[in-house]
Amino acid sequence: MAHVFYFYKQLHSYAGKKLYGNIAGMTLISLLDGVGLLLLIPLISVSGIININTESLPGSQFFVFINTLPTTLSLSLILCFFLLISILHNLVQRYLTIQNSKIQYGFFRKLRLETYALLMEANWNFYLKKRKSDLINSLTTELATASSGTNQFLQLITSIIFTLIQIAIAFLLSPKITAFVLLSGLVLSVFSRQFIKRSQALGSMNWSFGKEYLAGITDSFNGIKEVKSNILEQSRINWFRGLTHRMHNEQMEYIRLKTASQYYYKISQSILISLFVFFSIRFFHAEAAQLTFIIIIFSRLWPRITGIQSSLEQIATFVTPLKAVINLQNECKNSREVQDKGKKDISAIYPQKSIELQDVYFRYNKDLPIYALKDVNIFIPCNKMTAIVGSSGAGKSTLIDIILGLNQPEKGKVLLDCRPLSSENIQSFRSCISYVPQDPFLFNASIRENLLIIAPDSTEDEIWGALDFSSAAEFVKMLPQGLDTIIGDRGIRLSGGERQRLVLARAILRKPSILVLDEATSALDSENEANIQEAIERLKGKLTIIVIAHRLSTIRNADQVIVLDKGEVIQKGDYNQLANEKRGVFNHLLRKQLEVM
Repeated sequence: MAHVFYFYKQLHSYAGKKLYGNIAGMTLISLLDGVGLLLLIPLISVSGIININTESLPGSQFFVFINTLPTTLSLSLILCFFLLISILHNLVQRYLTIQNSKIQYGFFRKLRLETYALLMEANWNFYLKKRKSDLINSLTTELATASSGTNQFLQLITSIIFTLIQIAIAFLLSPKITAFVLLSGLVLSVFSRQFIKRSQALGSMNWSFGKEYLAGITDSFNGIKEVKSNILEQSRINWFRGLTHRMHNEQMEYIRLKTASQYYYKISQSILISLFVFFSIRFFHAEAAQLTFIIIIFSRLWPRITGIQSSLEQIATFVTPLKAVINLQNECKNSREVQDKGKKDISAIYPQKSIELQDVYFRYNKDLPIYALKDVNIFIPCNKMTAIVGSSGAGKSTLIDIILGLNQPEKGKVLLDCRPLSSENIQSFRSCISYVPQDPFLFNASIRENLLIIAPDSTEDEIWGALDFSSAAEFVKMLPQGLDTIIGDRGIRLSGGERQRLVLARAILRKPSILVLDEATSALDSENEANIQEAIERLKGKLTIIVIAHRLSTIRNADQVIVLDKGEVIQKGDYNQLANEKRGVFNHLLRKQLEVM
């Protein structure tokens, strides 16, 4: 249970003195509970139900004093003491419940915030290896399970403290009988280990099912258009039916295991009480008072012991998701893109002369000899337009990721005005870049919120200026709420072209010095594409423009064209020069597009 102890350390680092204060409060409650139990002795004695010899009991002087008082007065005093203890007990209990909740939910928030922050700080390569639904599962189900583990851990501490104090009181009443009962309970605990191990195994299975469940439904909804258009509804329903059947069986197995352990413990409780009553009378010659109160104590104590067993079983089920959260945090820390977390102010780096790649090699899997980029040497002049072209799979997007610093070269380097791009300056470099992907992403919010997320201080005029630039102003004005129209998940209420124009407007609103367009006009009709091409032409000379182009006709006015094939730069030059090289790849690509047209 090493991860549970790690969990406790994390909880201690968060709660600190509060945790020990709560433990002290739990101890006080248990003591008050024990005192309240001992008050039954004079109460029974005064009532005359049983003639109790109090000389051998703890607090005997108090009992003698009570017995010297008139019956009515002694009964009143005992009941007043009992009432005060009960009031104090419940006040402390209420306070501890609130404090435990603060610790639980506060720690849950800290763990959730810490995990999310580490995910945001992880590099791009980390995300290339991860499934999105697994990360969502970690931030939702696994963290919620860890929060439940906090509650179980605090309950476990409470049960242990209560048990120890009750055992101490029982020892004061009769050490021999108490030792006999504890020895029997110790033997029984050895057999309980199988329940804990089985609970941990079921917890691991439940965690696996949870990941598969979330991943499957995420894929179903992300691809709902393909599901509907290809009549795949029944296949997805069959998958869901099979998975939920396995989840149901696992949950029922856990219930059977839990009820079995409780059944054995309750049967053991009855057997144990019968045995120790027999041995108390036959061999230990226990007095009626001692026997009565030991029976009362252990009748109240045994549910606590079974509660400890139940808590251990439940904590065992939390180990696997807890391991997953811890491992995810460690992975994020090892993949952190920027190591200097204390640096908050990011001063933008504006390359004045060039962005250069020297002898760059990159591969996604270092165990395979397949390079996505090989021996790439390119020079991108500032305030010029550079186009990157090539067939599908040539390495165009990978090259852009290298330029943006999302991926780091295995060999070679990226230079900004002869200064290497590194983890120390990567965020400063990105702060002057606007990137427009081929697959535009928009948040489920209003158009205004989607634009302001990248430039919060933009004025109304600046917003509409950016929309005019991207040919989006006209359709935005026609929407029911204009800029305040909610556009749905990933902008689903808009057409592909409208989404792409909004993302382009967002990029322009940032006022970048470098604009990167990854086939950003591919979803536009000819008219809007022509309008945006004209707008981009007006930007030439004012900022550095890097374009991945699918339609080669859109890059006629590029200052340089770089042609990639199988990860290598095979041609460089201006548009007309490369178009006239009849044996060149660029000429071949151009002729194929003209044939299609």
